Amino acid sequence: MTLSHPFLTAGLLAAAFALPAGAAADAWRIDRLEPPFWWTGMQHGTVQLMVHGRGIAALEPALQAPGVRLGKVTRTGNPNYLFIDLDIAADAAPGEIALRFLDRGQPVLTHRYALRAREAGSAQRASYGNGDAIYLVVPDRFANGDPSNDNVAGLREKADRAHPGGRHGGDLKGLGERLDYIAGMGFTMVWPTPILENDAARYSYHGYGITDLYKVDPRFGSNEEYRALVAAAKTKGIGFLQDIVLNHVGVHHWWMRDLPAPDWLNGTREKHAITNHGHSTVMDPNASKADRDIFTDGWFSDGMPDLNQRQPLLATYLIQNSIWWIEYAGLSGVRTDTFAYSDRGFLAEWSRRLTQEYPKLNMVGEEWTSNPAIVAYWQRGKRNQDGYASHMPGMMDFPLHDAVRAAFASGVATPGADPQQGLVRLYDTLANDFQYADPYNLVVFPGNHDTSRIFAALGEDRDAYRMAIAFYATVRGIPQFFYGDELMMAGPKERDDGVVRADFPGGWAGDAADAVSGRGLAAHQKDAQDFVRRLMTWRRATPVLHRGRMTHFMPDKGTYVYFRHDGAQKVMVAFNRNAAAATLDTARFAELLVPGMQGTDIVSGKPVRIGATMELAPKSVVIVDFR
Repeated sequence: MTLSHPFLTAGLLAAAFALPAGAAADAWRIDRLEPPFWWTGMQHGTVQLMVHGRGIAALEPALQAPGVRLGKVTRTGNPNYLFIDLDIAADAAPGEIALRFLDRGQPVLTHRYALRAREAGSAQRASYGNGDAIYLVVPDRFANGDPSNDNVAGLREKADRAHPGGRHGGDLKGLGERLDYIAGMGFTMVWPTPILENDAARYSYHGYGITDLYKVDPRFGSNEEYRALVAAAKTKGIGFLQDIVLNHVGVHHWWMRDLPAPDWLNGTREKHAITNHGHSTVMDPNASKADRDIFTDGWFSDGMPDLNQRQPLLATYLIQNSIWWIEYAGLSGVRTDTFAYSDRGFLAEWSRRLTQEYPKLNMVGEEWTSNPAIVAYWQRGKRNQDGYASHMPGMMDFPLHDAVRAAFASGVATPGADPQQGLVRLYDTLANDFQYADPYNLVVFPGNHDTSRIFAALGEDRDAYRMAIAFYATVRGIPQFFYGDELMMAGPKERDDGVVRADFPGGWAGDAADAVSGRGLAAHQKDAQDFVRRLMTWRRATPVLHRGRMTHFMPDKGTYVYFRHDGAQKVMVAFNRNAAAATLDTARFAELLVPGMQGTDIVSGKPVRIGATMELAPKSVVIVDFR
C-alpha cells in the first residue's frame, strides 16, 4: 500500500491501511488524501477530504470517533475520487481518527487521519498593517543557501543560472540566511513569489504554475523547512505573506492526469479560450456575457489550466488549502495572484471564510489596472451598484504605481516635458481615494516581479529614484519594495521577466558583489541602500505614518506638497520636480503649518524652522518630521 504525500513517514505508511486476510496487496489503494491533516477548534466545523485512488469511489467510508461525525459523501463522474465531509464538534479533542473504507460492508482500508491542536492564539493572530513594510522576493533569484537541491530527481527543469529564464537555485535556506539584512533595512514582512511545487519543463522558477498545492517545491526546500523559516522570521520581527494562486494551476498538476470531475476546469486541455484580460467586464453594466466569460474562464496560457471555482467541490478544496497553509505555516497574511480572474462569487466566499477563521488577517489581491474604480470594486466595505460584496481587506494599488512613474519620470526621462503634468496625474490619482472603502489598506509599490524596475522606469535618474522612494515611504497605504530596488538595480524599461528578476548580489558563492556586506557595490548603490534603510527604519518608528491621515495640496509650478498628521505629530513631504530651485510660500499650508515650527529633515538630517518661505533644491524631496 502506498500513499504519496510528504507528510506520511515510512512508519505511518506501513500502518495506514489494513487489508482482510487473503486480499490482494494492491486491491485497494489511496494515492492521495488532501488536506493531509486538519485541526480541531476551527470556526468552520467541517473539513472536506479529497480521496484519490483507483476505483476508490466504489468503497463506502465509515467512521466512529468521539466528537467527529461522517458527513456528506460525494462521488463525481470519476471513479477514482471520493469526497468525504468530516463534521468536527467544537469540543472534539485532537488526535487520530480511524477512517475506514468498506467494500460491500467489509472493511478493506483504514486510514488514520490526524486532527491537530491549533497553536495558541492562532485564530486571533497578528497580521500586517500600516505600520509594516513588505519586502518582495523571487526565492529562486534571491540566495542559494543549499546548492544540493538545485536539481531534484523526478522534476523536469534543471538549474541553468546562465539562462535569464531558467532556474538559478535560490531557496528557502538562502532566504533565511538574509532575514537579518531584511529586518535591518526596515522591512517587517516578506512576500515570496509562490514556493509550491512547479514541475514545468521551462520557466518553473517563478512558481505560478503550481503542480501540487500541498507541497513546497523540493528545489526550494521542504514543508517543514518553510514552517521553520516562518517561525525563525517571527523572532526577528518579520512576518510572512504567502502568494496564493486561485485562478489556475500548472499544466503538469497531478489533476491533469485524472481530473476529479468533468467540470473541474474551464474548457479542456485540447479546447479552451485564452483570457481577453478584460478587467472591466466584471462590473461593466454594458459588457457582453461573452466578453465577461472569456475574461474569467479563459486560460492565462496553454500551460496554465483555468480552474472552475463554480464547481463546489473545487471551491471548498481551494478555500481549505488557503486556510491549511495559514494554519500550518503560521502566516501573517496572504497575497492573491490574478485575483479578479477567478469567479467573483467564489472570491467573496473565499475571502469570507478566511476572515471568519482569522478575523484580524490582512490580505491583498492583485488587480492590475490603472482604473481606481475597478480596484475599489473588490475591496471589503465598498458599496457596489450591482450589490457585489467582497470580504477582501486590501488590494494592490496599481493606479498609484502607474501615476508615480509618470510623475517622477516627466521632465527627467523625457527632456523638455512639463514636470507639472505628471504631478497633476499623481494628485488626481490620490484624489480618487474617495472610491475606496479603505485607501489606507492598499499596498503601494514602486515595482514588482511583473513590472520593470523603478530605477529603469525613471531613466536611471538618481534624483527621480530618491523622490519615488521617499514618496512610497510616506504616502498613505502599506509600502512594498521589490528585492534589489534598494540597490538601484537596473534593467530594461520594458517588461522582460527573466532579466528584471535578476539574482540578488551575493546570494551565490563567487558573486562579484554582496548586498549584505556591501562588498563590490558601486558607490551609488550603497548610497541608495543607505537611503532606503534610513527612510524605512524611520518609517517603522513613526506612528503618524501608520495611522495619520493624509492631506495634499495641488501641484504648483512643478512642486507637490502633502502632510501626514494625527493631531499629535505632523510630517511634511515636499517635492521639487524642476531642474531649478523652487521657493514655497508656506502661508499656503497654514492649515497645517505655523511659522516658527521646528522639525528635522529626514533626508538631509538638518534642522528645519518654518518661516515665510521654504527653499527646495532642484529635483529634490524634503521630509520634515515635526516632533
